[in-house]
Amino acid sequence: MKVTAHVPGAWLYMGGVVPLSEHEQRQLEQIEQALYREDPKFGRLVRSSDPRVHYKRKLVQASVGVLAGAGAIAALWMGWIVTEVGRQPWVVYRVMPTAAAVTGASGIPVGYATLAASYVLVAIGLAWVLVRLSRRPLALPAEPSPSLEPA
Repeated sequence: MKVTAHVPGAWLYMGGVVPLSEHEQRQLEQIEQALYREDPKFGRLVRSSDPRVHYKRKLVQASVGVLAGAGAIAALWMGWIVTEVGRQPWVVYRVMPTAAAVTGASGIPVGYATLAASYVLVAIGLAWVLVRLSRRPLALPAEPSPSLEPA
C-alpha cells in the first residue's frame, strides 16, 4: 500500500496531492509541450485552468498595484516638495508677499467634499461586505486527507 499525503514539492491538483519524481515531471512537461504544439487553442484552455498560471498572474497584478501605489505617493510628495521649494525662498526673503503665496484655488471645498463622500461610500461598502460575510461565511475548500492507495 502506498500512502499519499502532503509532501514538500508535491503537485497539488484537483483537490489531491500527487508526488511526482523528476522523471515523471519531465515526462509531464514534454506531454504538455506536445499538446501546445499540436492544438494550441486547447493547450491554452488547459493551461488557463492550471493554478500555477493564475498564481503568476495574480503575483504580477499585485506587483503592479504595489508599484502604482508607491509611484502615486512619490508623485504626491514630489509635487509638494517642488511647490514648497519653489515658493519658500521668495516668501522668506520678502520678494513675494504671503498673500500671493497662498493657494487661491476656489474648488478646494468641492474637492474635499468629494473625497469625504468617497470615503463614506467605501466605508459603507466595507460594512456591507463584513455584515454579509458574518451572516454567511465563504465555504472553505475541504482539506485533502491522506488516502491509502494500493501500490
